[in-house]
Amino acid sequence: MSPRPAIANALESQSMPEGALSRSVFKTMSETDAKLERFAWLGDELAVAIWRRDTLVAETSYDKPGHHTLSLYLEGGHRTERSELPGIYGAPQRLCTLPDWHESSWTVRGHMHFVHLYFLPEHFTRRAVVELDREPRELTLSDRTYFEHQRIAHLCATLAAMPWEGPDAQLRANEVAHETLSHLLLAQSVPQHQQRVRGGLAPVVRRRLAEFIEAHLAQNITLGMLASLASLSEYHLVRMFRVSFGMPPSAWIAARRIDHARALLKSSDQPLQQIADACGYADLSHFSHRFRAAIGAPPSRYRHIIHT
Repeated sequence: MSPRPAIANALESQSMPEGALSRSVFKTMSETDAKLERFAWLGDELAVAIWRRDTLVAETSYDKPGHHTLSLYLEGGHRTERSELPGIYGAPQRLCTLPDWHESSWTVRGHMHFVHLYFLPEHFTRRAVVELDREPRELTLSDRTYFEHQRIAHLCATLAAMPWEGPDAQLRANEVAHETLSHLLLAQSVPQHQQRVRGGLAPVVRRRLAEFIEAHLAQNITLGMLASLASLSEYHLVRMFRVSFGMPPSAWIAARRIDHARALLKSSDQPLQQIADACGYADLSHFSHRFRAAIGAPPSRYRHIIHT
């Protein structure tokens, strides 16, 4: 039995220790007069939902939901405003970002039809290492109410219009969600609300390790190699790598191999054995097993799905 996705725990969580209230956006919406039209787990700790709401007037509040939310209004929202920002109303094609740490109160009036993309803070910030050369601890999602971004809005609308039922459809939706988060990282990431980042690897060492891993995915990368490159003991390398990359070296290397395989399957017609070799898998069987476990489909099926 596969482990329960962490995003599922986040979306269903209702409380934290010592009685502190932690309400997920999904849970809060479920307890209003909003109607859930569709919902799907997309894999990779991603979930998507489409909601419809028609009400004379209602108040809705979010309190440290524990996950990030990206929202796009598909229809309506013209008389819905955030209490902290009175007089600023929603409209079709307007976006909101609700980070895991945010608190907000909303006055909802009239018709609303919108799509939500739910994802974990770790999912968002880990992209910072690869796409922005930043530590995961340095950035978080901004708290933005009613902004416009043509590409993000288009991707969200595309996601809302796609079928999600069945593994093939969910995999296509997963690809769109990943592209959406990449654009969101570039457009709506802000520094964490904390003091100067302490501990972990120096930026130049983190960059050196990341570049070494990318250049040697086809080879057997050992902890000793990375420790030598960072001029640290293996023990300290593991501890500091986890702090600066958000996961241990083995998990980071495994994730980068899968990402590299996905890119090759999308962008080339190389034989599967050649891709397995380029990504450092012992043989084609091992590659297929690891890829299916991570993505939900074997490499050959994945290639077919994304090209149809």
